Amino acid sequence: MKDSFGPFAAGVVVGCAASAAIYCLHRGKKTGVVPVECANPHPEWKPGQKQNRPFDDSEMLALDPADLGASATYPLVISAVVPRPIAFTSSVNSEGVGNLAPFSYFNVVSHDPPCVAVSVCTSGVRGGGLKDTAHNILETGEFVVNIMSEWFVEAANHTCGNFDPGVNEMELSGLTPVPSVKVAPPRVKESAFHMECKLVHSHKINNSQGKHHATVFIGEVVLFHVHKDVAGKSPSGKTILDLSKYLPMSRLGGNYYGRTTSYFDLPRPDRGWQNVTRE
Repeated sequence: MKDSFGPFAAGVVVGCAASAAIYCLHRGKKTGVVPVECANPHPEWKPGQKQNRPFDDSEMLALDPADLGASATYPLVISAVVPRPIAFTSSVNSEGVGNLAPFSYFNVVSHDPPCVAVSVCTSGVRGGGLKDTAHNILETGEFVVNIMSEWFVEAANHTCGNFDPGVNEMELSGLTPVPSVKVAPPRVKESAFHMECKLVHSHKINNSQGKHHATVFIGEVVLFHVHKDVAGKSPSGKTILDLSKYLPMSRLGGNYYGRTTSYFDLPRPDRGWQNVTRE
């Protein structure tokens, strides 16, 4: 079965860490790079101060997608809108035949109720027909989003292949299915965070020629699964995920994946910002 990120075009790698990689040991196993907390880039900044681009030339390139065409717009979009979280999506059709594939046109869009959006483009190798994930979600109204972490990224990436219908990507990649509770599609055991979802809405996107190009699926999360070893607590005692153990992967341009190697705390301004004297 074929579901993938599409033909990978050359892209720009952003956010590369300049420091040496530090690896995390969990239960004696090397699991990945430990994200490091650091200071925000400009701690001396005051409200009203300009923060200019670090370039001498102010020229911007105006690129009209109507002139670029889809083949040139694709590498531009995936190298510019980064990093993108990855929805490692499990689905089954009405006969119970499963599919597993990653999609980076994805994000959370609501928390009350919790909802996610996953966009699935049509298949170039199937003459513009639906990918198995899109077909399955439309047919059954259910799917599971498993978040991809560093320790199984190679196996997860293997599910991007142009496999024939009927091929079990989960088995082929060496990943392990575990039963879901409220939906039919299985979860991926290797993932530390799963979201069982039921379809709320689907939106078909047509291009300028009226040809179907993608379908956006809005799914309500009906059950979360968090591995206890990545679970943490917020200052108010709510369950959150520990980034240093979770090690989520993201997508950049081309074939590139991204790690979260550092992060900083930058609180939003409170109502007192109106009284701050601007310099």
